[in-house]
Amino acid sequence: MFKNLCVAHRGFSGKAPENTLAAVRMAIALPYVRWMEIDVQLSKDGVPVVIHDYSLDRTTNGHGKVKDMNWEQMKRLDAGSWKGRAFRGEKMPSLEEVLDLSKGRLHLNIELKTVGNVYPGIEKAVINLISSKGMRDEVVLTSFEAGALQRVKEVDPRVSTGLIFDSRSGDPARLVHELGCSFLSISFERLNPNLAKLLTEQGVKVMAWTVDKAKEMRRLADMHSDIMICTNRPDVWGDTFLGV
Repeated sequence: MFKNLCVAHRGFSGKAPENTLAAVRMAIALPYVRWMEIDVQLSKDGVPVVIHDYSLDRTTNGHGKVKDMNWEQMKRLDAGSWKGRAFRGEKMPSLEEVLDLSKGRLHLNIELKTVGNVYPGIEKAVINLISSKGMRDEVVLTSFEAGALQRVKEVDPRVSTGLIFDSRSGDPARLVHELGCSFLSISFERLNPNLAKLLTEQGVKVMAWTVDKAKEMRRLADMHSDIMICTNRPDVWGDTFLGV
């Protein structure tokens, strides 16, 4: 029996605008979706906001950098029209809004979108928020940035962390161990059976991204039953493994 958990990538982003409450609600509506991946940055005034790109231009009707706009301005932007007329007026959410909607329903893989010191204090801001909601056990904080993961542990060593890895070289198993991570987020093209086996035996959760085709989902399931499958199309996951 397969055990490969379904992780909704930026919510149900195959059908709804990514990283919006619409996408979160569509993911929650599927009973087999247990996890969701989202991206978090900071507004100019320090509010954790849910958006993937460093620029507002692709997924909202705003322009410029996320870090240069206050939350009061940002929350008025249209973050849905680019996906289709049905989502016109959908807003860009704060992390607090997503946490409130997800609590008790979905575990969250929150990617800290930061490079170097572009968002000073993002780790503390996010940790304070998840702690105030009592959601420390429902969340893992992930990043490409080793420094960000180290700062998370400095703020609160009880918070679970995960390394995001997409390099053609390097040793992700060694890096995960050195950084004290309990989670590896890795491109499905970079994952192999030996790495999956090694990490799961060490108690590290392995999530493969971004997998939208049934053939690749089955290949990952055959590789190891504990690999979490992150997808824009959780409905394809359901069709593949549950026949729903």
